[in-house]
Amino acid sequence: MSERKVLNKYYPPDFDPSKIPKLKLPKDRQYVVRLMAPFNMRCKTCGEYIYKGKKFNARKETVQNETYMGLPIFRFYIKCTRCLAEITFKTDPENTDYAMEHGATRNFQAEKLIEEEEKRIQQEREEEELNNPMKVLENRTKDSKLEMEVLENLQELKELNQRQALVDFEGMIDQYREMEKREREREKEEDEREMKEMLDRALVKRLRESDSDSETEEESSSKQSNKSSSDKPTDILTADKPTEAEGASAGGAKKAKVESWERSVGTVGGKGALGSLIVRKKPVMTVSKPSSVTETAAPISQTDSKPATTDASKPVTTQNGSSSLSLLGAYSDSDSNDSE
Repeated sequence: MSERKVLNKYYPPDFDPSKIPKLKLPKDRQYVVRLMAPFNMRCKTCGEYIYKGKKFNARKETVQNETYMGLPIFRFYIKCTRCLAEITFKTDPENTDYAMEHGATRNFQAEKLIEEEEKRIQQEREEEELNNPMKVLENRTKDSKLEMEVLENLQELKELNQRQALVDFEGMIDQYREMEKREREREKEEDEREMKEMLDRALVKRLRESDSDSETEEESSSKQSNKSSSDKPTDILTADKPTEAEGASAGGAKKAKVESWERSVGTVGGKGALGSLIVRKKPVMTVSKPSSVTETAAPISQTDSKPATTDASKPVTTQNGSSSLSLLGAYSDSDSNDSE
């Protein structure tokens, strides 16, 4: 089976290539090639911009009677993408570039124009020097002055570079780090000093408050000691309680302040600890009291609805100065004898 894509052809043994007729093609015949725009251009007909690298199906031909050092020059024909106007350009082997012929203008060729201008000035100068020796001398003096200026500028640049080369960048960095370190230490010392001052102020304030508290405690303790020394627990047995008459005469006055020992211990007539020491019994027989004993009866208060009763536990003073507690003891003995 033969191959599908055959690149070689069969030549019979009697093949004679001289018998093949030669085609006579014109020298200026054109070929259709695919190319990209070699530079930026603008169409003269419609003003459309054609950028470098845009692809075209161009016609290519060889320029007749124009060569550069035996190299042929080719011409290309393209059409504008907007108005289909024909644009032509050709190769420029002298400058290794392309030259615009007609149909468009080339953009961004400032560098090329500068080079052409320099070449033109150089050619004019050479033409002047050929016929005028004084012009040659003037040009030499100008060139020498320009060269001196260039050398001076170069020397300044060298000195500047040497000056910069002497700069110790490592030393500068170390110095900067040392400055930062000193600054941090200074800030740390300031913070510590401020913290110490704040602590001292707080300590002084606390000491003052403690002193004031101790003074108040001392005053209160001294008052309590004086009070305790002046008031004895046994004073209740000898002291007379204010009568109800004095309370009635006072009217709407406030009651006397009850002392702490009265609240804790109580009075003789109350239900406290002292009241339990005396045992009272109902008398069976009425015993006439001696005439020498004078009892003080408390008037009935107007505000109190209950009748006033004499408190047996209240001490009664006699003419002889003896206490009524002895009488109460005698009454209790007589009652016990009677019961027996």
